[in-house]
Amino acid sequence: MSGSMQSICALADVPDGGGLEAAPAILVLRRGDEAWAYRNMCPHFSIPLNYEPDAFWTYDGGLLMCAHHSAMFRFEDGACIDGPCLGASLVRVPIRIENGHVLIDDENPA
Repeated sequence: MSGSMQSICALADVPDGGGLEAAPAILVLRRGDEAWAYRNMCPHFSIPLNYEPDAFWTYDGGLLMCAHHSAMFRFEDGACIDGPCLGASLVRVPIRIENGHVLIDDENPA
């Protein structure tokens, strides 16, 4: 059974077509009313995907690029489609959007 849910950010805080580190080591990506969350860790070298706080490189509202080695990940499933970790995936963090807020299970955040 899932525990209580906690808000990690407002959906509007996440740039449309971009990303936000909404909680420690949790990246939220957004396109319109949709959002996905992943651990902010590249599967290539286990380092954060961003180089500076909240500076995520995204393209066409659907691709995230690791700032360190240029691996490209899809928003929808976190799959690496180009770069040094081709075929690997980001670790998904289950979220729910309610009343304009991004919620995670606070007993199992990642």
